[in-house]
Amino acid sequence: MNPAVFRAYDIRGKAERDLSDELVRGLGCAIGADFTARAAAQRASADATADASAEPAGLGSPPRLRVALGRDCRLSSPRLWRALSDGLRSVGVDIIDLGVVPTPVVYFAAHQGLADGAVQITGSHNPAGDNGFKMLFGARRLDSDAIQSLRSEIERGEFVQVDEGRRGVVERRDLMDEYLDRVAASVALGPRRCKVVVDASNGVGGPAAVALYRRLGFEVVPLYCDMDGRFLNHPPDPIVPENLADLQRAVATHGAELGLALDGDADRIAAVDARGRILWGDQLMILYGREVLEAHPGASVVVDIKCSRAVIDELTAAGGHVDMWRAGHSLIKARMDALGAKLAGELSGHIFFADRWPGFDDGIYAGARLLAILSRSQTTLAAHCDTLPQMVNTPELRVACPDEHKFARVARAAATLRARDDVVGVLDIDGVRVDFGDGWGLVRASNTEPAIVLRCEARTETRLSEIRALLEGAVTAAG
Repeated sequence: MNPAVFRAYDIRGKAERDLSDELVRGLGCAIGADFTARAAAQRASADATADASAEPAGLGSPPRLRVALGRDCRLSSPRLWRALSDGLRSVGVDIIDLGVVPTPVVYFAAHQGLADGAVQITGSHNPAGDNGFKMLFGARRLDSDAIQSLRSEIERGEFVQVDEGRRGVVERRDLMDEYLDRVAASVALGPRRCKVVVDASNGVGGPAAVALYRRLGFEVVPLYCDMDGRFLNHPPDPIVPENLADLQRAVATHGAELGLALDGDADRIAAVDARGRILWGDQLMILYGREVLEAHPGASVVVDIKCSRAVIDELTAAGGHVDMWRAGHSLIKARMDALGAKLAGELSGHIFFADRWPGFDDGIYAGARLLAILSRSQTTLAAHCDTLPQMVNTPELRVACPDEHKFARVARAAATLRARDDVVGVLDIDGVRVDFGDGWGLVRASNTEPAIVLRCEARTETRLSEIRALLEGAVTAAG
């Protein structure tokens, strides 16, 4: 077993090297045992708080546990589905098979209470040879401690297998129409419609996104919207500028107002305006935040540590309470829930709406909300982009580093940067973000890849280059 596949908020690795049938079957057993114990604890808690005069809730046999199971379109996903479902069924868990669906549809199933828990088999934005598992009990994602507990249970392998007659059963359920109906009903459209190019990276979100945006009345030009788990046209990661080059060209060729890019499992988004400018997650958060804060004055908004200072300044000016937190979709979601925030988002394009939506990250829905904003005025996306602060910054910069070394290397680089005389502030909730007054730089370990992530921002290109050189020098020296 490769322990590095058990990450901070999901399980992910090379499908044929790290995710053997034996490991994945064990994971199914561990998830089934863990979820069964959690459900039993919930029932016991409910019994303890029930009215003493009422019929005890614990009488009779407990209901069978049910897990909703979806998968993306990667070539390894059917094999992993079979192994995982076999493990779940062997410990008596019933499966609701959602089929090949975007990750947001699995989240939707969980928030609808369709099952006790949910698992999406997906490699997300990683290369075609990767795959993994995103897991929820109820509507809550498993945190790092829970994921490490699953690893320990797999290593022990002491699972109670049920008799053949009590094995879990599989029920097929198609939620796509219900999901699209709910999205369509939750967006507030105005009278204007525009042309949009959608690049789904040949991932699992293309058919749903195209169908939804056309249903909402927009002219849609599909780009790589057919599902192909080999991702032959470009990697399914919209945070890498090179992966958006085809979208930029298509927007210009078709005279579209904007382009929307989804990652491989459609829980992340990036946008391109008619002038070819890329709007990352933090810039989109300003547009979304202005809208949400009009409806919810004084609401809390959560952003990740990689986001531009402009997000804090703009949304604070709009009356919001902005909280900067650790990067990672599960970590941001947990922080959002703890604060009761109406909106949360990451530079990477995970956007969470708790305004007219259940609060999970959904690139398809985020695209619909952006189109709805544009539909309610004559202001184009390019004109909206002109209102955003013109900060000079880098995208995410990745430095390859083995998983077993990256955290220690970040710690050494952080110590070097903290010791500098020109540092005026330090935020160390996730790696280190050092503030130089006229700019900032971030060094942190990726939770999803064997890499160290850098990002920096400044007032001028010259200063940006200087800060970038400081970060890269610190990381190189720490290696």
